[in-house]
Amino acid sequence: MKRWNKTRKLPAVLLAVLLALSVLAGCSDAASSDSSVNDGSQTASASGSEVQDASDNEEQDGEPAVSESDDGSSEPVDVRIAALKGPTAMGMVKFMNDVDQQTITDENYTFSIVASPDEVTPQIAQGNLDIAAVPANLASILYNNMDGAVQVLTVNTLGVLYIVENGDTIQSVADLKGKTIYASGKGSTPEYALNYVLEQNGLVPGTDVTIEWKSEHSECVAAITADAAGIAMLPQPFVTTALTQNPSLRVALDLTEEWEKVQTDDSAASTLITGATVVRTEFAQEHPEAVENFLKHYKESVEYVNGNTEEAAKLVGNYDIVTEEVAKTALPECNIVYLAGDEMKEKLSGYLSVLNEQNPESIGGTLPGDDFYYTEETE
Repeated sequence: MKRWNKTRKLPAVLLAVLLALSVLAGCSDAASSDSSVNDGSQTASASGSEVQDASDNEEQDGEPAVSESDDGSSEPVDVRIAALKGPTAMGMVKFMNDVDQQTITDENYTFSIVASPDEVTPQIAQGNLDIAAVPANLASILYNNMDGAVQVLTVNTLGVLYIVENGDTIQSVADLKGKTIYASGKGSTPEYALNYVLEQNGLVPGTDVTIEWKSEHSECVAAITADAAGIAMLPQPFVTTALTQNPSLRVALDLTEEWEKVQTDDSAASTLITGATVVRTEFAQEHPEAVENFLKHYKESVEYVNGNTEEAAKLVGNYDIVTEEVAKTALPECNIVYLAGDEMKEKLSGYLSVLNEQNPESIGGTLPGDDFYYTEETE
């Protein structure tokens, strides 16, 4: 039977996964009804031994899915899917709804929406999940720490970071020279992204631009509200909530656009990426048809969400990801995408290369091999 699980309790024995500061770590203090929103852009870290221990102690209490009957006819496969509460789950809402309405019945899909990557990581390592939408760098960490036991299927969310100001003085990155930026997420994706964009525009972080690091995004909003010329780096959908609460704020720069502007013809084509969708390699090898079915429905869902904002916002609200009203405004700014195949590999490998230059540990110590990137030819 198809079903959707809004939450899933983790088993008592969990691996100790250390996650760096989330892009949306402070949302719960300022987003009221959106308190558990997670945009999926956490930069995560996990030691190889911790992930491997969980993999070695994989629970074997479930029966293996069967994809083909004795007479050769295709049988539905159990496909267990997880997404983070935020843009990564928003892109799946049409898919989830179609499963709930039983208009998609080719496989036995089960969805879980979780608040944090630390709920997903052990489940993948233990084989309790088949497919998951996770922070892009966490996909690389899992690959490195689990000896290639996961592959990336798609890029599902591009950058969700924005420069917001109290005023109207910032029109380009160059205008940030001599300014102070309030930001949260030191040591994780926000810091790497901001430093990269500043440096590629000839600005030295800490010298040309002062970055005042806060522990939570709510502190950043409070700081720019109190400062008539305040500037902050904030993520979606938190940006939408902040603008609603404080009309004097405005979005000055989209860091995804600024990242892409500094790409050159002879550089690896990359973009600022938030989320990726991974599959257990063993599952992909055993059930390639089920993976292809998932990808087909996922692509259709993303296209629907991006093309039908009001209807998609209702579904987002129904699944308690964020409120319908916030979703109406935030969805067009959440950079939800479906990138697969060569385009996915090109963009994601370029992004991981930038993170590797900033801090190799942010991607698990080394760039993943070609087998990290799923193709239809995977057997």
